Amino acid sequence: MPEIEIGKVTHFFDRISVAAVALTGDLAVGDTIHIKGHTSDFTMTVDAMQIEHTPVQSAKAGDHIGIKVPQKAHEHDHVFKVVP
Repeated sequence: MPEIEIGKVTHFFDRISVAAVALTGDLAVGDTIHIKGHTSDFTMTVDAMQIEHTPVQSAKAGDHIGIKVPQKAHEHDHVFKVVP
């Protein structure tokens, strides 16, 4: 499936398994994303996301969000949105 890059991981919080992402594109709850880096490569559906510890349903380019991820992500990993 085609993918478009929508951001980069800026930090990973190991204890709570949350990736901080700086967005360069739009993202909404329910979207499927692909996180890829040198040692990371996984696809997931966004179940929830937060901006400044406040749950949101969508975010736009320029926002910094936190999303719970099933695997370890690393700084500078690329975040792609899977386009159906």
